[in-house]
Order: sequence, then C-alpha cells, then structure tokens
Amino acid sequence: MKIRIGDELLTEHIRVRIRLDFRGEYKSGRFFFGGKSKELMAETMREQQVALLRNVPLQGIIIEDFDLSLDVYTVTEENGRRKHEVAYAPIILTLRIENIDDLLPLLIKPEFRKIEFLSPETISLHRIDMERLLFRLSQSFQQALKLLEQNYSR
Repeated sequence: MKIRIGDELLTEHIRVRIRLDFRGEYKSGRFFFGGKSKELMAETMREQQVALLRNVPLQGIIIEDFDLSLDVYTVTEENGRRKHEVAYAPIILTLRIENIDDLLPLLIKPEFRKIEFLSPETISLHRIDMERLLFRLSQSFQQALKLLEQNYSR
C-alpha cells in the first residue's frame, strides 16, 4: 500500500485487528458418558483454528498477535421451532497486510465478526486497486457459493 505524506510516497503495510468467533455445539458421546460440552467444543475449535493459522501461511498476511484472552460466551439460537444453546470462543488477530484484498479469505469466513484498522489513518485506493479488490471479492463469493452448492447437492 502506498501512502502519500506531503510530496513523499511511502510504502507501508496496513495493520488491522480482526475478531473471529468459533462456534461449538454439544456433542454427545457414544454411550452415556464421553460427551463434550458446548463450551469445550468451542474451545477445541478455537485451538484447532489457532494452530492452523500459526502453521499455514496466508499470502500477503503476517499475523503479529493472537489474543485468546476473551471468555467463551453462550447464545440461545432458534432453528425453526427448536431453541438450543451454542457457545462461541472468540479470538482477536492483529495482522499486517500488503493489500486490502489479501484480507478477503478471512472476511468471508462465517466466523468473522469485526474489523478495526489500526494504521494508517487514511487509505486512498486508485481505480486499479478498487477494480482488483472488487474482482477478488466476486471470486471469493463465487467460490464460497460453489462450495455450498456442492455440500447441499450431496
């Protein structure tokens, strides 16, 4: 990302903070014992995703910090006439990115909740950058829809 300060043109990375909430539902055991609570399932999902994010590099993204200090919370969700409780385990990632369109793989995840831009204060996009961002956004949505169609057609 190029930033103009007066007459100078600097190249700087964009720093963002993203919140992802990983879902956990109650999982019963095979018999009367061995079931896992929804909170434990959410914690397990969070730990698996953190391990994945630490070990698998993402193009154009440098992960600076993982904040796992937020507590697991529970929400009552309705599915038709049935109500059930679901636990969510949040994680806050501090990222350094080269381009805004590098964020798209994280932004289209169902776990995505919030984004905060830390630096720079202002960002201006050129026409070509905006076209590339919208094209990548369209590709990401088409890919996600294709995966959903494959899952539901089975």
